[in-house]
Amino acid sequence: MIIKKYQAKTEAEAVNQAKKELGQNAVIMNVRNIKKKGAFSFMKPQMVEVTVAMEEEADKDMGRKETAKPVSVAPAEYESTEELFRTSSGILSDTLLQSTLIREEQNGRGIEERLENLQSLLEKQLRPTEEETEEEEEEEKNESVAFIQLLYNMMLENEVNEKYANQIIDEIEKNTNANVPIDVVLSNVYQKMILKFGRPMNIQTAKSGPKVVFFIGPTGVGKTTTIAKIASRFRVDEKKKIVLLTADTYRIAAAEQLRTYANILEVPFRVIYSTEEMEAALRDFSSYDYIMVDTAGHSHQNESQRETMNQLIHCVDDKAEIEVFLVLSATTKYRDLVGIADSYQNIADYKLIFTKLDETSTLGNLLNLKLHTGAALSYVTCGQNVPDDIENFNPQKTVKQLLGGKNKV
Repeated sequence: MIIKKYQAKTEAEAVNQAKKELGQNAVIMNVRNIKKKGAFSFMKPQMVEVTVAMEEEADKDMGRKETAKPVSVAPAEYESTEELFRTSSGILSDTLLQSTLIREEQNGRGIEERLENLQSLLEKQLRPTEEETEEEEEEEKNESVAFIQLLYNMMLENEVNEKYANQIIDEIEKNTNANVPIDVVLSNVYQKMILKFGRPMNIQTAKSGPKVVFFIGPTGVGKTTTIAKIASRFRVDEKKKIVLLTADTYRIAAAEQLRTYANILEVPFRVIYSTEEMEAALRDFSSYDYIMVDTAGHSHQNESQRETMNQLIHCVDDKAEIEVFLVLSATTKYRDLVGIADSYQNIADYKLIFTKLDETSTLGNLLNLKLHTGAALSYVTCGQNVPDDIENFNPQKTVKQLLGGKNKV
């Protein structure tokens, strides 16, 4: 008997190959999907392997010459030996069955022995050898390692800092078996990065009285426009009572820009020059839901301006609930972001807002700053349109982009 294996994209194609070579009497013994191999095997099409059996010519000749009806040796619970044979193997053709039974009768051997031998033969043909199993396991291991390297390189290309990329990969390798499938590897990395980002935290309502919200950050990052977008959300969508204040007395244009937005939204607006005026505004607008304060942008290396801002923020500590948001541009290089974040960390505990996502092709700095500061991310902006170009930070969306997805904003 001849036993051969054929591989193709579909079962039908593999069967056609077998019958083309061995003829129409070829019998299908087994069909299985082939494990895809190689570092990029997940991109390759699925293959199907079909195992077939075929009589050798000597068996065919014996079957044609023999005309005597074989003697049934089936146990009592089977009506015929043929039924027993089919029940035991289920894979032999009628012609092969006849010739096998005739030879069993001529050789004087029991049908049970022949069935046992055939079963052993088939199992041997269909079972992968120990060497093949070890090779497959080694290939799966190499495949996982290559895929982890691919994800690592993708993080670096998206400007995730090397320290944090190594940290993520080390944690994955410690908790992942060497031969785990690559889809499990991808899932583990994806979930790990989402956990690194943590839960987004947006502006919360005060338990009583107004919530005073300070927006701090360097010049040119879009603080004023960001305030207008957030104020529009609360004013138009949630029907909240909003007040807009500016302490940016260094740039006349900044005050006028925020005044324009206040007029459009039909909310109060005031310029603040001192801590006393800040305290007075808090008394005057005590019935409002949110008091949003735009601060002056300045160099993070200017100590006197930082001290002025520190006094402005903390003059209302015991009078109202406050939240502070550090507004940063996603286009700023990592080293400068670290310097800015560190200088403002001495002023207050803040949450992060990233602007200008539409002006960069990489988002690694969002993860870098989150891990460097430990501060929660809240909002991201992606354009100048008020109020549309702002959204709550989405960890899942961002991680997909860091692992190779396109930056769609």
